[in-house]
Amino acid sequence: MTIDRTVPEQSLKPSPKKHSAKRKRDGSRAVRPQQQHDRGLRNTQAVEPARQEVERVARREGPLPDEKLPLILEVLPNENYALLDSGDGQKLEQYGPYRIVRPENQALWRPALPETVWEKVDAVFTGDTDEEGMGRWRFPRTPLGETWPMRHDGIDYLGRFTSFRHVGVFPEQATHWSHMAKLVEDARRPVKVLNLFGYTGLASLVAARAGAQVTHVDASKKAIGWARENQEMAGLSDRPIRWICEDAMKFAEREARRGNSYDIILLDPPAYGRGPKGEVWQLFDHLPKLVETCRSILSPNALAMVLTAYSIRASFFAMHAVMRDTFAGMGGRVESGELVIREKAGDRALSTSLFSRWVAK
Repeated sequence: MTIDRTVPEQSLKPSPKKHSAKRKRDGSRAVRPQQQHDRGLRNTQAVEPARQEVERVARREGPLPDEKLPLILEVLPNENYALLDSGDGQKLEQYGPYRIVRPENQALWRPALPETVWEKVDAVFTGDTDEEGMGRWRFPRTPLGETWPMRHDGIDYLGRFTSFRHVGVFPEQATHWSHMAKLVEDARRPVKVLNLFGYTGLASLVAARAGAQVTHVDASKKAIGWARENQEMAGLSDRPIRWICEDAMKFAEREARRGNSYDIILLDPPAYGRGPKGEVWQLFDHLPKLVETCRSILSPNALAMVLTAYSIRASFFAMHAVMRDTFAGMGGRVESGELVIREKAGDRALSTSLFSRWVAK
């Protein structure tokens, strides 16, 4: 279940510094190491490349779209996923049958639940980690396999313990998925969806189930393989999904040259990364051009374009300005804010990412 709330802006400013010591929940030791957000490693081999010359795009003419901000999109606990508690740089989550502890830089407060509850978990992401988020899993009770069955809104998929602390789904994105599904269903016509940086394919499966023709692009062959597994497990193998292992920018540029277009585009880029052929990606340098290119491949009857960004030193106002400028003269509305997960124990909201989306009214 998701809730849309318009509330005052919340700050997202994680520290980029790197530390070598672990952090205990009682605060008696040094701060847990800061990591480059692991979403940058879902699709690409994360790096922090040297600066290079960036192609600038011309500013579009025309009236700016209407705007709605700040918009806070909230995910509540449910039978498939729940943020049970958080604090001291960690979060306690319930994924299906398993309770998991992972690092969370945004959790600056103290946990609401006692230490005994935090100790009764099935998996803990631990170890001395570097800025790329590498580490290992510890299983306090019974050793678990790499994968396990999970479900989102009736869609079955595989959870997986990865070395980058991921488990195969980002629950806060559920608000965007349900919004997209409604757009597809309400359109009452064929709808083409492009999912760039698609990772393990939950958004693609939601769109396909709603009736869309989906193109899923990710630079990681492993992620594409995982997404295909999820499609089969969800019983959606008959739905039209194209799985493409490609650099997102190159794919979007090629589609523009070919004259192909989409009704909905999802953009979920990492902060830093490399494509399958060594293509360099830096969000602050390359995002404006990618957003502009994606606008150029939206269909004349386009429905929406959704952009999210994780672990960057910026305000959602920055992405809001990029999107609004890009969609000048196109009408519609740009909505921007944060994605948050409502905690079960302390009733706090854990902010996970910034977002901005253009929607045709």
